[in-house]
Amino acid sequence: MTEKKPDLKSMTREEVEAFAEAAGEKRYRGRQLYEWMHAHQAASFDEMKNLPEAWKRRLSETCEYTVLTPLRRQVSAEDGTKKYLFALADGHVVETVFMPYRFGNSVCVSSQVGCRMGCRFCASAIGGWERDLTPAEILEQVYAVERENGKISHVVVMGTGEPLDNYDSLVRFVRLLSDENGRHLSQRNITVSTCGLVPQIKKLAQEGLQITLALSLHAPDQKKRLELMPVANRYDIHEAVEACLAYAKDTGRRVTFEYSLIEGVNDSGEDAEQLALLLKGSGGHVNLIPVNPVAERTFRRSRRAAVEAFKNKLEKNGINVTIRREMGRDIDGACGQLRRRHISETREG
Repeated sequence: MTEKKPDLKSMTREEVEAFAEAAGEKRYRGRQLYEWMHAHQAASFDEMKNLPEAWKRRLSETCEYTVLTPLRRQVSAEDGTKKYLFALADGHVVETVFMPYRFGNSVCVSSQVGCRMGCRFCASAIGGWERDLTPAEILEQVYAVERENGKISHVVVMGTGEPLDNYDSLVRFVRLLSDENGRHLSQRNITVSTCGLVPQIKKLAQEGLQITLALSLHAPDQKKRLELMPVANRYDIHEAVEACLAYAKDTGRRVTFEYSLIEGVNDSGEDAEQLALLLKGSGGHVNLIPVNPVAERTFRRSRRAAVEAFKNKLEKNGINVTIRREMGRDIDGACGQLRRRHISETREG
């Protein structure tokens, strides 16, 4: 069995300093290496000009240095959204999406290869879970997109995978991305989405982070959530919502409730009334998402009139709500679609 190489980009600054010292270098060399990786986002050891050549050679021979380059790239003619397919070192692929907004540039990153949550309307769950991403692999999605598009102001962990199912890597990723000695992105500009893993939500609330938590709700009651999301078999909808409200109380950060509107499934006036009742007094924000069609699924997006009626009903019941701006409709908009197409074409080829 091949010995696993040290994963440099997944290390904290203190760990990199200790690693350098153990390798016979001064601790400040570790600080320099850390800054090259995260503050300067160096794509290779060759770019690290102030490190000794002999040590850089040893690092390249003995360490893992994660750098992602696009295998595929799709650019929306409608709004400038870019969807990337990155190849990982073991041959797996992950999707990342760059979204330009008036307030700045945002990137949506994946946290796993595939997903084991099995949500009925999601392309990411087709084919199941393959493996977790390392902190470096999540982080490098941000860096790779920045190298091509310039500074990113907001990061959302809403791509393929359930972030809290890869808990340790997720938390380390957040700490690395927000470290003042590295990329130093404000934690308040990082949003993490979850389908509702209650124990992990409670644990996350105690991490001392200032990230925004988004609950993928997608149903107004337990019965419909069971039909759409297998996670509801483990955690009741009220239990998931209560865990999020406790998170908001513990962290002082408002929770967002993601709600994909599916025609004839969860978009009626009665559904809106039930959702308003569920979230009454929560202080949370509902983000309505007309579901993206997926070839392997039968669900259709709600009509615009139904979306507006749903929004109006929530507002009349005192719920703060917006309709998510649709981006990348012409480039396999739904998460997981580009990866699915690539895998299918590769097998056929």
